[in-house]
Amino acid sequence: MISVASKNNLPEQTLAASSRRILDLALAIPAVILLLPVLALVAIWIKLDSSGPIFFLQERVGLGGRPFRIFKFRTMVTDAEQRGTQITIGRDPRITRSGHFLRKYRFDELPQFFNVLKGEMSIVGPRPEVPRYVAYYNDEQRQILSYRPGITSPATIEFSNESEVLSQYADLADPELYYRTELMPAKLAIDLHYSRQATAWSDCGVIVRTLMRLIS
Repeated sequence: MISVASKNNLPEQTLAASSRRILDLALAIPAVILLLPVLALVAIWIKLDSSGPIFFLQERVGLGGRPFRIFKFRTMVTDAEQRGTQITIGRDPRITRSGHFLRKYRFDELPQFFNVLKGEMSIVGPRPEVPRYVAYYNDEQRQILSYRPGITSPATIEFSNESEVLSQYADLADPELYYRTELMPAKLAIDLHYSRQATAWSDCGVIVRTLMRLIS
């Protein structure tokens, strides 16, 4: 487990966490029920499109530095992590045919509602990273681990074209270097600033902005 610095104003944070948890359950439970037919159709499509499991489970670092398994629909070949990096760059050849569609419209993220129900994630919160990249966090960035990770966040909206941005650096000797030194710090700064002043109302605003971005 990756430790984080202790925080002040615990009663206020506890109250904020309770409000967010109520919002999470109020939205996640009906969402899962309503999306069950969609989840079933996507699962069938994935199985027909390529061999391998329906879900992709990956270790991420969550609240308090605790690791957990994030649920996603599989959008890449089964041995993708052995064939390349843990970031996706442009039209990565490891992505399956169904995977391109699922990633474009964020359908691959839908199973994370189950992470929300389990209490491992919130609907709104900083996106959880893999341990490999968390190891690069400085002391200030490590404060992000004081907040429950989420399905969407202001940084997620801001960098919704992340793979296209990274594709500009695909020819570098170390294409991950730009992610570690430029893109990841930018995302962390945005989400850390938001998390420090987030409310249930502001979370609703992020959800609306996310839906508008997907529609547009």
